Order: sequence, then C-alpha cells, then structure tokens
Amino acid sequence: MNYTLNTTLSSLTSFKIGGKCKSVIYPENGDDVKRIIAYMNEHGEKYFILGNGTNVLFSDNGFDGHIISCTGLNEIAIDEDTGAVTAGAGVNLTLLAYKVSKMGYGGLEFAYGIPGSVGGGVYMNAGAYGSELSSVIESVEYFDISSGEVKNVPAKEIYFGYRKTSFMDMNTVILSAKLSLKKGSPEESLALCDEYMARRKDKQPLEFPSAGSVFKRCEGRFTGEMIEKCGLKGYRIGGAQVSEKHAGFIVNRGGATAQDVLALIDHIKKTVYARYGVSLECEVRVVGE
Repeated sequence: MNYTLNTTLSSLTSFKIGGKCKSVIYPENGDDVKRIIAYMNEHGEKYFILGNGTNVLFSDNGFDGHIISCTGLNEIAIDEDTGAVTAGAGVNLTLLAYKVSKMGYGGLEFAYGIPGSVGGGVYMNAGAYGSELSSVIESVEYFDISSGEVKNVPAKEIYFGYRKTSFMDMNTVILSAKLSLKKGSPEESLALCDEYMARRKDKQPLEFPSAGSVFKRCEGRFTGEMIEKCGLKGYRIGGAQVSEKHAGFIVNRGGATAQDVLALIDHIKKTVYARYGVSLECEVRVVGE
C-alpha cells in the first residue's frame, strides 16, 4: 500500500490547516482497510478515517496517530441496464455527478460542486438545493470494525436525517455505496449541473480555503443571515474570517490556524445566541488536541 510518513495535515484538507501526523496510509480496497485497522488495533495505535478532508479541521498540534485516507477507494461501476451506480468511498462527489449526468443518469445533479467524497457524503447524508444523498442510496458496503467483517446494508435499514446518519453511531468504515439513478437526457442533467455550479460560484467563497458551511441549518431560520445581521460578515480573528460573500462560511485568508478558526466559531456562537437565543451547532469535525 502507498503511505507517507510524518505528513503535514494541512495538505489533506480543504481548510489547509493542521500540524503533522505519524503517517497517511492509502488503502485501495476493503481487504486493505481490514489489514490496516487490524494492525493499528493490535499495536494500540490511534487512527482517523479521512475522505476528501472537506469537512475537517485538524489541530495545529497535529494528530498523534495515523490517517487512513479513503481516496484510493475510487472505483466506479455503472449498470447501464438498471441505472445502478456503485462508487467507492473515495470517489469525489462532483466527479461522480458529472460522470453519471454525462451518461444521462439523473438524480445526482445536486451533488455537482460538493467537494466531498462518496464515503463522507454517505456518512453525513450530504445534500444541497433541497436534495440529499439518502434520496438515491440503494445500499452501503462498510467494514464493521467491531466484528472485523465487511457488511452490506440496504438503505431502508439506515437512519438518514439532516446531516446525520446511523453510521455516526457505529464503529465502521464506509467502503462504497450503490446508488439508484434514473435514465434521462444527458443534456438536461448537464444543464442542471451547470445551473447548480453557477449558483455555488455566485453565493459561496470558493476562491478561499474553507470547510464549507460551518454550522448546521437552524429550524425556520437561515444561519448565514443571522450571522450577517449580527454584523459579523468579514469579522476576522488571525487568518480566519467570516466570509464577506456568505456569512455561513469561515475562510482561511492566509496563515489561519485551527485556534483562529475555533476562536471565531466560539465568537459567532456567543454573538448569535446573545441576539437570537439560538445555539448554533458546528458541522465541521475537529480532530486532534
């Protein structure tokens, strides 16, 4: 298997922040994952499962363990008769959405522009523009760390909520997902992809490193709007700034540290609560001390 030692974590995430880890290992299939985790557990080593790193903030002190990167789980198989698509956990969602749309399979256009991976998307039920991955998932293959077995579970047996799934409460590694798409017009699907991408570019600060929307959506309220009305748009701590384009994003304007981001998150939460009495829930995973 491919691996690197003493790797800087900032190179693995969209935030471009983080210290070093012991190693980064790149499994290419379920057997690789099984072998790596068995070794880690046998030797008492800490590890963290990482997808495309688009929803993660690593500590400035790094991670005293190993990163198991699922980007090597990148196979895509398409059954042209049924429209079933099986994609590895490391497949980029935007790449997958474009590929299937170009072939005329509809239902995944909303994911065009989501920078995360299939595995991470399934794990948190990623979505955009009123659609979520749960709407197209047929089944998920995963490695059960507790039993040491590779299992396959149908979508009906998975809990899907807003940015939450039953996988968050399980000791597992998602290996792949089978999606059920509908045959349609390539032109229509690609046009919808382009429309969603144009909307992203217009509203989101894609020109700066970030981890996407920092906070989960609040019931009956627009989180970004509350932050903006608190006068926090453009507010900055160190290299971390509330985006001037979309207040729901925190961007790295250069040299931002994890502590900068965490301090800014804390300030936003306190300010919004003081004005609206609303407790914002952070969507970004914080890893390390």
